[in-house]
Amino acid sequence: MNIYDLHHRWVERKKRKQEEKKKRMEEQITQEEEKSRKVLTQKEEQPSHNGKELKQLDFIKIFQILKKHILLYLITFPAAIIIAYLLVASEPRYYTCTVKMAPEFSSMSSSSISALASSFGVDLSSGGSSGNDAIIPELYPDLMQSVDFKTSMFDVPITTSDGKVKTTYYDYLHKYQKTPWWNNIFSKLFSKKKTVEADSAVNPFKLTKTQSDIANTIGGNITCSIDKKNYAISISVTDQDPLICATIVDTAKARLQDFITEYRTRKARKDLAYTQSLYNTAKATYEKTRRAYAAYSDANTDVTLPSVQSKLEDMENDMQLKYNTFTQYSQQLQQAKAKLIEQTPAFTTIQNATVPVKPAGPKRMIFSLIIGVIVIFIDSIYAFIKQ
Repeated sequence: MNIYDLHHRWVERKKRKQEEKKKRMEEQITQEEEKSRKVLTQKEEQPSHNGKELKQLDFIKIFQILKKHILLYLITFPAAIIIAYLLVASEPRYYTCTVKMAPEFSSMSSSSISALASSFGVDLSSGGSSGNDAIIPELYPDLMQSVDFKTSMFDVPITTSDGKVKTTYYDYLHKYQKTPWWNNIFSKLFSKKKTVEADSAVNPFKLTKTQSDIANTIGGNITCSIDKKNYAISISVTDQDPLICATIVDTAKARLQDFITEYRTRKARKDLAYTQSLYNTAKATYEKTRRAYAAYSDANTDVTLPSVQSKLEDMENDMQLKYNTFTQYSQQLQQAKAKLIEQTPAFTTIQNATVPVKPAGPKRMIFSLIIGVIVIFIDSIYAFIKQ
């Protein structure tokens, strides 16, 4: 055997070893592919079970993250509750009182028919009673927010529930309102020096700065709402004293009724005043003519002269004319009075004013719990960010 044959055998042996190694690698790859296919098929066959396990793992992981910061929750949550309660406890308590009334149905029915017709493009405002009434119930809230109405509440006499303060509503809002302690601090730090305003008469056309602030406060304390279905009027007043709250809501109801009555009966009252003046004049003229006729008739009882009889007839005719005029104006006066009564609106009180027993706010516990929940949420976000 020569060297060439030995070299040839060595090369063939090396080739066989490489082929065997390649086969073994291919077999390993196929085995791994089969294993991966089996795993995928198992996951597809059991998706719900694996999903539950993942969710459980997620919840466990979340709980573990939050548990690491349990000390943070134990410190911040009680501290937030206490601080929030102390802050809201500094806010003065306020009370709310509500009255409800309903206007006369006849006028409301005409306005509701007009509103229904307008929704279909038909305008009925040119005729009928609803077209003559400019103050419809929908305008009552705007009326109570007017400057004239708010300034009319300045002189309402009030008494606090403890009986210590007896003054007007204007002075009460100006001098006896409670405020949180931080308002006093901020007012001292940031407010400018206040100029002392001299007491002046209330002029709705030109209010002073203090009068304007008090009027805006009254506008915020008194609210009016109208139920469009049945036109029920609800008037609510919010105040720091329960007795003043009930007093002001009752006064606001009466002032609104007086304003509506004054507006609705304005023309009827003018007609009544004019007819009353004509009636008084006609009555005085008739009385004067009757007395003159009686005096002339008594003085010429036995006189049979034609001139005297003619004058008596003339005076009697004149007295009869004056009497007819007096009777006519008397009838017109009765009609004017009846028309005034007819034009006077009637309001039915559904709910009277009652002194509230429990305060309407602020809700201290609810506010504190809300702040506590917000703090827990912020702590959780901090824990996840840190993790």
